Amino acid sequence: MAKLIIRDLNKVYSNGVHALNNINLSIDNGMFGLLGPNGAGKSSLMRTLASLQTPDSGSITLNGLDVLKNQDQLRQILGYLPQEFGVYPRITAKELLDHLAILKGITQKSERNDLVDFLLNKVNLYEHRDKAVKSFSGGMKQRVGIAQALIGDPKLIIVDEPTAGLDPGERNRFHNLLADVGDSAIVILSTHIVDDVRELCTDMAIMREGEIVYNGSPENVISELEGLVWQKTIKRSEINTYNDQYKILSNKMVAGKTVIHILSNIDPQNGFTQVEPDLEDVFFSKTSLSVSTF
Repeated sequence: MAKLIIRDLNKVYSNGVHALNNINLSIDNGMFGLLGPNGAGKSSLMRTLASLQTPDSGSITLNGLDVLKNQDQLRQILGYLPQEFGVYPRITAKELLDHLAILKGITQKSERNDLVDFLLNKVNLYEHRDKAVKSFSGGMKQRVGIAQALIGDPKLIIVDEPTAGLDPGERNRFHNLLADVGDSAIVILSTHIVDDVRELCTDMAIMREGEIVYNGSPENVISELEGLVWQKTIKRSEINTYNDQYKILSNKMVAGKTVIHILSNIDPQNGFTQVEPDLEDVFFSKTSLSVSTF
C-alpha cells in the first residue's frame, strides 16, 4: 500500500504569486481527485510532486522516501502525464515507448520489447503500434501518454487535465483505463472537470488560490450542502437581476433554457424548488466562482 504525505508545502513565484500556500495532504492507493478552477495551483502542485520544480518550504514523502532530497529515486517510481503531452513528430507509438523505456533505465532489448507490447495492449493501441503518433486522435495520444506513464511499474502516477478536449467516447475509455491503473498505485487526477472526479475518485481535494479548501470524500462534502441548494429556470436576460438578489452557484443552459442554482439556508420562494446538491454545486460554493455558462 503506497502512501504520499505532503506537509506545509509553499511556493511563491518571482512575480509574487503564492502558488502553493501551506498545502497538507495524505494520499493512499487509488484514484485521488484534485479539483479546482484554472489558476488554483493544481499544476504547480503536480509539477512539484513530479520534481519539476522545488518548493520554498515543506516536505513530501512517498513510502518513507524524502522526495525533495531524492529526486532521482522518485523518478524511478513516478509516472507523469502532463497537461500537454508532446510527441516527436514522425515517431511511431512503439518507437516512442521504446525510447522512453530506455530513458527510464530499461536497457535490455528483449525486456523492453515485451514491456512495450504489454503497454500497447493495455491501452488498446497494439494494432496502431507502427503508426506515427502525430496522426492519432486526441484520445489515442492520451492513451499513449498513460502507457508511457506506466513504464517502470510506478507507485505514484500524476495525470494533469487528462480529458480536456476528448470526445465522450474517448473520455469514457480513458476513465476506465485510469480506474484500472488505480488498483496498484496512487493516481492523482488534477482537473477542473467536475465529472472526472465524481465518476472516478473516492477521495479528493479542492484548491483555490493556492490553498486546500476541502479534503475528503465527494459524498461527505456534498452532504454539507444538503437542504441548501435551490433551482429555478429563468430568462437569460434576468441573470444580472437574480445575481444581485441571491448567491448564485451556477447557471447553465438546459434544453435551451437558463437554469440557475442558488445557495440559501431558507426557502427563497419566488418559484425556486429545492434540489439535491451535487459535486458541481460544491465546486462553485468552495471556489466562489461565478460563471455565465457551464
